[in-house]
Amino acid sequence: MSKKLLFRSSIAIVICLFFGFLGGVATQAGIDDWYPALEKPFFTPPNWLFGPVWIVLYILMGISAGIVWSKGFYHVWVQTALYHFGFQLLLNGFWSLLFFGLKEPFWALLNIISLFIVILLTIKWFKIISNTAAYLLIPYAICVLYAAALNFEIWRLNYLN
Repeated sequence: MSKKLLFRSSIAIVICLFFGFLGGVATQAGIDDWYPALEKPFFTPPNWLFGPVWIVLYILMGISAGIVWSKGFYHVWVQTALYHFGFQLLLNGFWSLLFFGLKEPFWALLNIISLFIVILLTIKWFKIISNTAAYLLIPYAICVLYAAALNFEIWRLNYLN
C-alpha cells in the first residue's frame, strides 16, 4: 500500500467515522424512550449489534473512498465518483436525524430509499475507477437495503395500523 493511498484512506475513514458519530448523536435522541416503545419486525437485530457493524462499514467506506481518491482528484471520473460518495454520506447521516432525532420514520424511509439509489450510483462510478473500491461498498449497500426494510416495517407496524 502506497503512502498516498494510506494517507487518503485514513482521512476518508476519519470523515466516515465522524459522520457515523454525528448519526450516533442523533440516534441518542430517540433510542432511550421512543425506539424501545415501537413495535418492531421479527428480523430486528439486537441493539448492541448496530454499533460494531456500522463501524466496520464506515471503515470499508473510507478505504473505498481512499482508493478512488488516490487515483487523482484532477480526473473528472474521480471527482464524479467522490461527489456521489459525499452525497450518499450526507444522506446517511441525515437518516439518523430523521428517524431517531425527529422520530419521523416515513421521511427517514424516503431518505433511505434515496440513499440506496445514490449508493448504487456511487458503486457504478467507483467501479469505473477501481473494482476493489466498488466491491468494498457492497456490504454497505446490503446493510442499507436491510435497514430500509426495517425502517419500512417499523413505519408500517406503528403508523399504518
